[in-house]
Amino acid sequence: MASSELPDCDSPAAVLAFATARRAVAQRAEIDVLEAALVWASMHPEESVADAAPTTGLMFGELAVPLAGEGAPLVAEFAPMEFGAALGMSTDSARSLVGDALELAHRLKRTWNLVRAGKVPLWKARRLAQLTTSLPMEGADFVDRRLAAFVGKISWAGIERLVDQARVAFDPEGAEKERREAADGRRFDVHTREAAHEGIVHVEGVLDLADAIDLDTAISQGAEELAALGVTESVDVRRSMAAGELARRQVAFDLRAEAGEGAASVVKARQVVIHVHLSHAAISRDEAGIAHVEETRSIVSTDQVRDWCGSETQVVIKPVIDLEAHHHTDAYAVPDRLVDQTRLTQPMCAFPWCERPARRCDTDHVTAHGDGGPTCSCNLAPLCRRHHRAKTHTAWTYDKTDAAIYLWRSPHGLHLIKEHATTRLVTAHPPDD
Repeated sequence: MASSELPDCDSPAAVLAFATARRAVAQRAEIDVLEAALVWASMHPEESVADAAPTTGLMFGELAVPLAGEGAPLVAEFAPMEFGAALGMSTDSARSLVGDALELAHRLKRTWNLVRAGKVPLWKARRLAQLTTSLPMEGADFVDRRLAAFVGKISWAGIERLVDQARVAFDPEGAEKERREAADGRRFDVHTREAAHEGIVHVEGVLDLADAIDLDTAISQGAEELAALGVTESVDVRRSMAAGELARRQVAFDLRAEAGEGAASVVKARQVVIHVHLSHAAISRDEAGIAHVEETRSIVSTDQVRDWCGSETQVVIKPVIDLEAHHHTDAYAVPDRLVDQTRLTQPMCAFPWCERPARRCDTDHVTAHGDGGPTCSCNLAPLCRRHHRAKTHTAWTYDKTDAAIYLWRSPHGLHLIKEHATTRLVTAHPPDD
């Protein structure tokens, strides 16, 4: 075994001591980052928004927004964006970090003091802060006082019960609203953008109990009928196949219905709208190929694409867009072909660390059209609405240095490069103002 490169780690006990010490340093550093988030928030208070743009209407420009609960100070809307960029995190993650810091420092002061003293893990304190943000001030104080003596020891389920107790006691209307919102939070997600190479995706959802029972019954029935038709795969595989059949038929299963047995279920043709990039070898079938499918974040096999586009599938073929071509129009409005080219060249928001798909983004003029920026291939980029507004109403600026390479400059001097899906910080130490 090779000798250790760690200092003074020549025995098992020494390795444990070294790891424990380094972990303590890392935990202290995480707390320091939260302290820095508090200072950053204090440098961008509600008053800074009014000072920067006193005549800006509420529908435009930067706003002062609440990132923590009642009683915590408001913060300039775009302030977390730059803080997150410096730390290599998305705007949403930065907003959460700053919000958790404000919640702890202003509404959970006892817990925050315990965190700073190293007596409560930061991860638990941050999760607590996320739970109490929606409580009134009295409710947050109740939770903070009750947990002060043992927050580091109580189970997470116990913390959640205490927060629920505070919500009912101090905000009964809010408790009822939360119950209704829980129903509004029902969802059903099909994670096509995370498809594996084999063409398999994960599906998950939060359903009303009655709906869930009906769905389970329909899928179970479909799996049984597939077995009766001679399908020999396992129950789990047959259930997954039944879900697809249910989606295509959109009615209760009747896989064995025959034409003479009454009205049969209407089977809809599968509709596949995907953007596939194939090599010449894959197209000619000279060899097994890899398909790059825009609607997923993974590569899939060309055989899988052929299965998707089988004989019972309605296939829509769209014209190929040359990503190297340069298109131009004198108008401000971006034509569809330029929009498609921009989104295919840069498949996600061009802002640092943002992963919002380009098809859900605005098409932005890198150099504003009003400042002489042309509507052409070399001056367009996809920006999600939040980052589009930040570029428009704050000192964030950027240049497009290549087809999908963007150099960004933050209001306080950070320089970052976004290239396709990768962001890197060019200047880690911005100049002083």
